[in-house]
Amino acid sequence: MAASKATEAMIGTLIEKVFSALLTQAQYTLDFKDQLEAMKTKLELMTAFISCTDKQKTRGEFMQKILPNLRKIIYEADDIMTDCQIRDEYRKDGFCHRFSLRDFFFIYQTGKDLKHINSRIEKMESSLGVYGRAEQPIIQQGPNNSSYQIFKYSPEDHEPSEIIGLEKDLEKIKGWILSSNEKLQQIGIVGMGGLGKTTIAQKIFNDREMVAYFEKRIWVPVSQNFSEERVMRAMLKQLGEDESGIEESHLLHKIQQRLSDKTCLIVMDDVWRMNLDWWKNLYPTEKRCFVIITSRNETVVNSMGVDESRIHRPKILNEEESWSLLCKHAFLTSKGKCPNKEFEKKGREILKKCGGLPLAIKTIGGLLAPKVHSLSEWNKINDDFHVYLTTERENNSVVASLRLSYDELPTHLKQCLLCFSVYPDDFEISGEQMVHWWVGEGLIRGRDNWTATELGFDYLSELVSRCLVEVVHRRGYDGRVYSCKMHDLVRDMTIQIAKDEAFCSFDEQGRQKLTQDSRWFGFTSDMDPKSLKKSSRLRALILQSSTPVSLWNISSLKRLACLNLSGVAGNIELPSSIQKLRNLQILVLRRCTKLHPSITSLKKLIILDLGSCPLQYLPHGLEKLIYLQELSGFRVASQSNTQGCRLNALLGLKQLRVLRMSINNESEISEDEWNVLSQLKKLKILAIDAEDCKEKHVSQMLDRLLPPPSLQELYLRRYRHEILPKWINLKHLSSLQYLCLEDGDISNFEISSESDQDSNGTTWVLEGLCLKFMPNLILDWNVLLKDMPILRYAEVSRCFNLKNFPYPSDKPAVWKKNQD
Repeated sequence: MAASKATEAMIGTLIEKVFSALLTQAQYTLDFKDQLEAMKTKLELMTAFISCTDKQKTRGEFMQKILPNLRKIIYEADDIMTDCQIRDEYRKDGFCHRFSLRDFFFIYQTGKDLKHINSRIEKMESSLGVYGRAEQPIIQQGPNNSSYQIFKYSPEDHEPSEIIGLEKDLEKIKGWILSSNEKLQQIGIVGMGGLGKTTIAQKIFNDREMVAYFEKRIWVPVSQNFSEERVMRAMLKQLGEDESGIEESHLLHKIQQRLSDKTCLIVMDDVWRMNLDWWKNLYPTEKRCFVIITSRNETVVNSMGVDESRIHRPKILNEEESWSLLCKHAFLTSKGKCPNKEFEKKGREILKKCGGLPLAIKTIGGLLAPKVHSLSEWNKINDDFHVYLTTERENNSVVASLRLSYDELPTHLKQCLLCFSVYPDDFEISGEQMVHWWVGEGLIRGRDNWTATELGFDYLSELVSRCLVEVVHRRGYDGRVYSCKMHDLVRDMTIQIAKDEAFCSFDEQGRQKLTQDSRWFGFTSDMDPKSLKKSSRLRALILQSSTPVSLWNISSLKRLACLNLSGVAGNIELPSSIQKLRNLQILVLRRCTKLHPSITSLKKLIILDLGSCPLQYLPHGLEKLIYLQELSGFRVASQSNTQGCRLNALLGLKQLRVLRMSINNESEISEDEWNVLSQLKKLKILAIDAEDCKEKHVSQMLDRLLPPPSLQELYLRRYRHEILPKWINLKHLSSLQYLCLEDGDISNFEISSESDQDSNGTTWVLEGLCLKFMPNLILDWNVLLKDMPILRYAEVSRCFNLKNFPYPSDKPAVWKKNQD
């Protein structure tokens, strides 16, 4: 029931919008308060009902019939909320006049639409209420009337005969077991569904050497429906104990008693979550006990106490391993041997679509096996691969396996994952681009001291830890995901769900197509820009084009929240009609040669990224973007430039967290602007590009700046002067956690706290340091470590005068604390 779970997530997002509006008493909530409160109540009841029906198959089938109508209502309600928010925001500056004829018509029509939506929800509730009185399922009761189920499964029942591509995995884990002297050793096997985690654990469990080594072996399939009682009864049963008459409170003691004098191997297979207090008390430590935990969620394995060095991550099979496994399943009658080259050629073509996933290869091999005498049938399966492997026909094990991971996601991650569906197969996706989209879509909202972007990167890391997204590049300092991609079969699953949820539409080859109801769209070169005219519901537009794209039709996208043009080749010139995108919150441009002044009227902008644009200046009026949290590509203009934006314009950006700015020979900073940055109280990240300027007045300008009080990350690039700006010291940067100096002529870096008389004996709190292409820098590594006692990560490259650094200075090197 992945579809209903996604719908539940959508309802939750809409409820949050309505609740936030009522709480803040926005003007439009006063106009429609009764209808909005009624909508909130009805949606909350609907969410509760969906949550219950998801667990019961017959009701789930009923829900599938009404979901399309429910989704349509949700989308219409969300459109109304968005229109109201836009009207409310822009009315503050006189863009929308209250008491005008247009405003009266808006209130009348919106009130009518809200009543109609509530009426439709009410009718749906009535039919659901009748169905909701269906008979409840019968649950088998155990001792003390508690429900439980005893697993009859054991690894011997389905012991895999093939270990193709897993030989090294088995040797590695056996080596960990046999070389350990610890009484309790825990090993984790982590990976996406269908990767072979259980197969590896089964082979270890049934290995002759392991059978002889351990006195007791216990296999516990944990699964999603985890309960301590069920697991303990399953363990006792395998220990030969009749558990039926034992009270639940005595189960743990009984297990410990039976294992106290035995060496044992315990496999906890398919763990999704765990009660950590119970887990810590489960195993006795008098004799050696080894626990193997298989899971799709690395965070769960970490929380259960498995050391990072004892987590094994199986790899996908290479081409030859994949072919061997396919032959074993497809050519049963010829004992795994392919009869001719034509079948091999077609088989290898099919394998490319499996992406090295063992479960997919076995499944497709089973489909091909009855057709080994018909090449035309193999061609058919190849042509309809996605139909055979990614739809729920014939209880498809691949789909079932992958959808388990989706169903297990928390509500806030479901829609985030579906956003990956718009990207092509095997596409390397920018982590920042994805997070910005989530923020603009409203899938993430900041809380406490966390910005929405910071939470977004945390969400992305969680999807990685759940093995649904693969990391391509990480930032070494803190592990932030720079770029990522998705396995083709996981992407196929997201496409199917996104299609079901009407977020976007796809053709039979999995390529996106634009419709009037599309909410997300990844635009490519072969699509007609005119089709945008009829897509007023579009919330996100990600352009990937090898040719220039015309944006003259973009003004029709009145609800667009995220516009990313970073994937467009050629120069871009934004039309003045950009001002009509009043809901725009994320704008990312590349190679934009001219920025129309009307961009400053986009009041809802949260992120403005112009970092890759060859602009000479930014237009006046930037201070009107009062919600802006990230600004990249800000250029400090000269006083003589009457059209350019000056540094003091930043004073109006009180919410700014990230600022990436550049300064050149023509830039000017007046005396009344020296303290501008220090007044940005929320600024955490500051990047300054000095653009190789050697003029003395450039260093003097930077010297006079006062940094933000809460700065955590500082980047200084292309700075062609010997001494750092005066404010880069412990006194002014007492909260700095990461410092990057790159491609500069700096020779003197005063890092010692003793040089700062007002530092009161405090030390740097830097945890990360990056020194790249700094050939003139004179520095002793041992002195640096003394003055930066909690430094744990450093990247160094081509710093030839850095003394006592443990690695060669002429090559890129990474230093980690306790690993040098």
